[in-house]
Amino acid sequence: MASQDWFDKDFYAVLGVSKDISAAELKKVYRKLARQHHPDSNPGDAKAESRFKEISEAHSVLADPTLRKEYDQVRAMGSGARFQAGGRPGQPSGFEDVFGGLFNNGQQRSSGAQAGGNNFEDLLGGMFGGGGFGSSNGGYRGAGGPTKGRDVTASTTLDFITAINGETIKLQPSGGKPINVKIPAGVSDGQKIKLKGRGEPSYDGGSAGDLVLSISVRKHPVFERDGLNLRVDVPVTFVEAALGATIEVPTLGGDPVKLRVAPGTPSGRILRVKGRGVTTARDTGDLLAEVQVAVPGRIPEEALKHLEEFAKAMPDENPRAELLERAKSDH
Repeated sequence: MASQDWFDKDFYAVLGVSKDISAAELKKVYRKLARQHHPDSNPGDAKAESRFKEISEAHSVLADPTLRKEYDQVRAMGSGARFQAGGRPGQPSGFEDVFGGLFNNGQQRSSGAQAGGNNFEDLLGGMFGGGGFGSSNGGYRGAGGPTKGRDVTASTTLDFITAINGETIKLQPSGGKPINVKIPAGVSDGQKIKLKGRGEPSYDGGSAGDLVLSISVRKHPVFERDGLNLRVDVPVTFVEAALGATIEVPTLGGDPVKLRVAPGTPSGRILRVKGRGVTTARDTGDLLAEVQVAVPGRIPEEALKHLEEFAKAMPDENPRAELLERAKSDH
């Protein structure tokens, strides 16, 4: 656009925003309007395409802090003075009078007047650092360049092991061609992966948008994820917990490992297996085996007799005594 257009075009009105809008809010408004009027969303609609160009033009200036400041200054200088006739003697009567002193003391007043060999654009260019305004095709040099294509979103659900190990999967975007996506090892449920350049193409030759992929992970029947660690509940018998034992614990996608249960191990104790958790590019977690003392649902009569003898042989103690004492102290 020519520099004079800045006096005529209210970019804030084009976007429907106030002059004190923040950069973050401006971005939100632009994205909403761009999606609504994008040519790809309105094929064959010349009015929508024209509106999209207006929106893009306004955003390219207001989104750049330097251009926005210059635009506001130019609009302020020309406010209420654009080619108005009349006026009292000694006061500016219009746009040319505002700049009268700059145009050889107001003696050259035609719309195409030259001042010292400089035209209107050269004059404003000098005021704002030079070379910033106008081009032969009506564009603004340095105003942001081509428009990036829109980002698109997609979602996929992975098996637990696929999420842990990583894999290349095939996605079928709505209305698009199938694409292969490499899932990195260790992705978690709810994670988002950004694939640069896999979104919508730009309508004017800019870079393509991105594909934002949301990951859901199915639960595993045995293992549960805890950050980079894997958790597994491991049942042990009362005898194993009381006397101690060596037990086998499963690992994800590998052979079981043997762990030592110390005598007197209670339920809830964690047995750690280093390096057998989730591996990512940055780190590797552990396997956390939580002991669960299993009480048999049916005890043979002979075993009951031994248990009764065991109970008589044990010192008289109440394992809940400390719990009850703590509860009292809180009242």
